[in-house]
Amino acid sequence: MSHFAAAVTRGSKSWAAAELDLSGVADVEEITERLRDTDPDATVSLLFVESDDAYLVILRLDDGEDLRIFGSDSIFAAESRLGAILLGDIEEQLPEIADEEIDDDVDDDDDEEGPSVEPDIEPVGDPELLADLGLPGGRLLELCAQEGMLPADLTAEICQAIGAGDEIEELREA
Repeated sequence: MSHFAAAVTRGSKSWAAAELDLSGVADVEEITERLRDTDPDATVSLLFVESDDAYLVILRLDDGEDLRIFGSDSIFAAESRLGAILLGDIEEQLPEIADEEIDDDVDDDDDEEGPSVEPDIEPVGDPELLADLGLPGGRLLELCAQEGMLPADLTAEICQAIGAGDEIEELREA
């Protein structure tokens, strides 16, 4: 499986992004240590791991501590060694994404106008890990459920919402 890992860190004034090499990692603690080393003074450190145009995992550290993880689909843990490392210890599985989460504001019976939902995904972890940065858990789940949304698109959309869109775009262009 191919993957791309981007560390997005916020210091006292601004966001920064850097690609993170995850080759040869043995466990999530080693990944966490590599994320910490990206910017040891960061107040918020995020790691976006995109795999095979199908899966996205987000790791978050606040002041280098308190690891929180969200995965777009639990299947990633079964299909890949990296997925098992990132998501293997997450026991709580989110309830299936229900239509009412996506269509709360739609009162009529016309579902044609709503977003396309991928019913086969099973997000895991903490969808609220970005809520204080401007992306509520419901919106994160909605983005993950949109049919045709690639992990790179998700990362770009999420980074734009939290104010790090330019940094992730520059990283991809480098």
